[in-house]
Amino acid sequence: MAAVRALWVAARRQPGLSPAGLRALWGGHSRKEEREVEADGAVPDKEERSEPSLIQPPPRRRSYIPPEDLQSCLESHVRKVFGPSVPEDWQQAPLQENRLKHRLLARLAAELGHAVPNSQLHRMRRAGDVLGFYRSPVRDSTKIYELAAAELPPNLKIIWQQ
Repeated sequence: MAAVRALWVAARRQPGLSPAGLRALWGGHSRKEEREVEADGAVPDKEERSEPSLIQPPPRRRSYIPPEDLQSCLESHVRKVFGPSVPEDWQQAPLQENRLKHRLLARLAAELGHAVPNSQLHRMRRAGDVLGFYRSPVRDSTKIYELAAAELPPNLKIIWQQ
Protein backbone atom coordinates (compact mmCIF):
# COMPACT_ATOMS: atom_id res chain seq x y z
CA MET A 1 0.00 0.00 0.00
CA ALA A 2 2.87 2.33 0.78
CA ALA A 3 4.38 1.58 -2.63
CA VAL A 4 1.12 2.54 -4.34
CA ARG A 5 1.02 5.79 -2.40
CA ALA A 6 4.62 6.56 -3.35
CA LEU A 7 3.78 5.86 -7.00
CA TRP A 8 0.76 8.15 -6.81
CA VAL A 9 2.87 10.96 -5.31
CA ALA A 10 5.50 10.52 -8.04
CA ALA A 11 2.80 10.59 -10.75
CA ARG A 12 1.35 13.81 -9.30
CA ARG A 13 4.76 15.48 -9.42
CA GLN A 14 5.19 14.53 -13.10
CA PRO A 15 1.80 15.14 -14.77
CA GLY A 16 2.89 14.07 -18.27
CA LEU A 17 4.04 10.60 -17.18
CA SER A 18 2.91 7.83 -19.49
CA PRO A 19 1.74 4.36 -18.33
CA ALA A 20 5.13 2.98 -19.33
CA GLY A 21 6.79 5.66 -17.20
CA LEU A 22 4.56 4.68 -14.28
CA ARG A 23 5.58 1.02 -14.72
CA ALA A 24 9.21 2.10 -14.70
CA LEU A 25 8.62 3.94 -11.41
CA TRP A 26 6.77 0.89 -10.13
CA GLY A 27 9.89 -1.16 -10.79
CA GLY A 28 8.85 -2.68 -14.08
CA HIS A 29 5.95 -4.62 -12.55
CA SER A 30 2.37 -4.25 -13.59
CA ARG A 31 -0.47 -4.12 -11.07
CA LYS A 32 -1.59 -7.57 -12.21
CA GLU A 33 1.83 -9.01 -11.41
CA GLU A 34 1.75 -7.28 -8.04
CA ARG A 35 -1.67 -8.80 -7.24
CA GLU A 36 -0.39 -12.22 -8.23
CA VAL A 37 2.53 -11.88 -5.84
CA GLU A 38 0.16 -10.85 -3.04
CA ALA A 39 -2.21 -13.72 -3.88
CA ASP A 40 0.63 -16.25 -3.68
CA GLY A 41 0.59 -15.70 0.04
CA ALA A 42 4.09 -14.33 0.24
CA VAL A 43 3.92 -13.23 3.83
CA PRO A 44 7.06 -11.73 5.35
CA ASP A 45 8.69 -14.02 7.87
CA LYS A 46 7.96 -13.30 11.49
CA GLU A 47 10.76 -11.84 13.46
CA GLU A 48 12.84 -14.47 15.13
CA ARG A 49 12.19 -14.57 18.81
CA SER A 50 15.34 -14.53 20.77
CA GLU A 51 15.77 -15.89 24.24
CA PRO A 52 15.47 -13.25 26.95
CA SER A 53 18.81 -11.92 27.98
CA LEU A 54 19.93 -11.95 31.58
CA ILE A 55 21.49 -8.53 31.51
CA GLN A 56 19.54 -7.34 34.50
CA PRO A 57 17.20 -9.15 36.89
CA PRO A 58 13.47 -8.48 36.68
CA PRO A 59 12.23 -5.55 38.75
CA ARG A 60 11.46 -6.21 42.37
CA ARG A 61 7.89 -6.55 43.49
CA ARG A 62 6.83 -4.62 46.51
CA SER A 63 6.46 -6.75 49.57
CA TYR A 64 3.11 -7.08 51.26
CA ILE A 65 2.35 -8.36 54.74
CA PRO A 66 -1.35 -8.67 55.56
CA PRO A 67 -2.46 -6.48 58.48
CA GLU A 68 -3.81 -8.05 61.65
CA ASP A 69 -7.28 -6.54 61.18
CA LEU A 70 -7.57 -7.48 57.49
CA GLN A 71 -10.94 -9.20 57.80
CA SER A 72 -12.62 -6.31 59.61
CA CYS A 73 -11.02 -3.80 57.23
CA LEU A 74 -12.27 -5.70 54.19
CA GLU A 75 -15.73 -6.15 55.71
CA SER A 76 -16.07 -2.42 56.35
CA HIS A 77 -15.04 -1.60 52.78
CA VAL A 78 -17.48 -4.16 51.37
CA ARG A 79 -20.30 -2.66 53.45
CA LYS A 80 -19.39 0.90 52.35
CA VAL A 81 -19.25 0.00 48.66
CA PHE A 82 -22.27 -2.29 48.49
CA GLY A 83 -24.41 -0.47 51.02
CA PRO A 84 -27.54 -2.21 52.31
CA SER A 85 -27.44 -4.88 49.59
CA VAL A 86 -24.68 -6.83 51.38
CA PRO A 87 -25.81 -10.37 52.29
CA GLU A 88 -25.70 -11.64 55.89
CA ASP A 89 -22.40 -13.40 55.15
CA TRP A 90 -20.47 -10.50 53.63
CA GLN A 91 -17.88 -12.87 52.13
CA GLN A 92 -20.58 -14.16 49.77
CA ALA A 93 -21.19 -10.67 48.33
CA PRO A 94 -21.00 -11.10 44.52
CA LEU A 95 -18.61 -8.91 42.53
CA GLN A 96 -20.44 -9.26 39.23
CA GLU A 97 -20.99 -5.55 38.66
CA ASN A 98 -17.67 -4.19 37.39
CA ARG A 99 -18.22 -0.69 38.75
CA LEU A 100 -18.62 -1.92 42.33
CA LYS A 101 -15.79 -4.43 41.94
CA HIS A 102 -13.46 -1.70 40.72
CA ARG A 103 -14.48 0.67 43.50
CA LEU A 104 -13.85 -1.98 46.17
CA LEU A 105 -10.49 -3.07 44.76
CA ALA A 106 -9.33 0.53 44.28
CA ARG A 107 -10.13 1.38 47.90
CA LEU A 108 -8.31 -1.69 49.17
CA ALA A 109 -5.29 -1.04 46.97
CA ALA A 110 -5.05 2.53 48.25
CA GLU A 111 -5.39 1.55 51.90
CA LEU A 112 -3.26 -1.61 51.90
CA GLY A 113 -0.68 -0.56 49.29
CA HIS A 114 -1.16 -3.82 47.39
CA ALA A 115 -3.32 -4.14 44.27
CA VAL A 116 -4.85 -7.16 42.59
CA PRO A 117 -2.94 -7.64 39.29
CA ASN A 118 -4.89 -7.52 36.05
CA SER A 119 -4.15 -11.17 35.43
CA GLN A 120 -6.13 -12.14 38.54
CA LEU A 121 -9.12 -9.80 38.29
CA HIS A 122 -11.30 -12.51 36.72
CA ARG A 123 -10.78 -14.67 39.83
CA MET A 124 -12.37 -12.08 42.11
CA ARG A 125 -15.98 -13.23 41.94
CA ARG A 126 -16.96 -12.77 45.60
CA ALA A 127 -15.70 -10.72 48.51
CA GLY A 128 -14.27 -13.95 49.96
CA ASP A 129 -11.99 -14.28 46.91
CA VAL A 130 -10.65 -10.79 47.59
CA LEU A 131 -10.08 -11.74 51.23
CA GLY A 132 -8.15 -14.83 50.12
CA PHE A 133 -5.95 -12.71 47.82
CA TYR A 134 -5.14 -10.14 50.51
CA ARG A 135 -4.41 -12.84 53.11
CA SER A 136 -1.39 -14.16 51.22
CA PRO A 137 1.86 -12.28 51.93
CA VAL A 138 4.27 -11.29 49.13
CA ARG A 139 8.03 -11.36 49.60
CA ASP A 140 10.14 -8.52 48.25
CA SER A 141 12.64 -10.56 46.32
CA THR A 142 13.13 -12.69 43.28
CA LYS A 143 15.28 -15.80 43.03
CA ILE A 144 18.16 -13.72 41.65
CA TYR A 145 18.10 -11.37 44.65
CA GLU A 146 17.79 -14.31 47.03
CA LEU A 147 20.90 -15.86 45.49
CA ALA A 148 22.78 -12.56 45.71
CA ALA A 149 21.87 -12.21 49.39
CA ALA A 150 22.63 -15.85 50.26
CA GLU A 151 25.92 -16.95 51.73
CA LEU A 152 27.66 -18.31 48.66
CA PRO A 153 31.02 -20.08 48.52
CA PRO A 154 33.95 -17.65 48.28
CA ASN A 155 34.53 -18.44 44.60
CA LEU A 156 30.95 -17.42 43.62
CA LYS A 157 29.65 -13.88 43.63
CA ILE A 158 26.62 -12.35 41.91
CA ILE A 159 26.99 -8.75 40.76
CA TRP A 160 24.52 -7.02 38.44
CA GLN A 161 26.00 -4.19 36.46
CA GLN A 162 23.86 -1.58 34.76
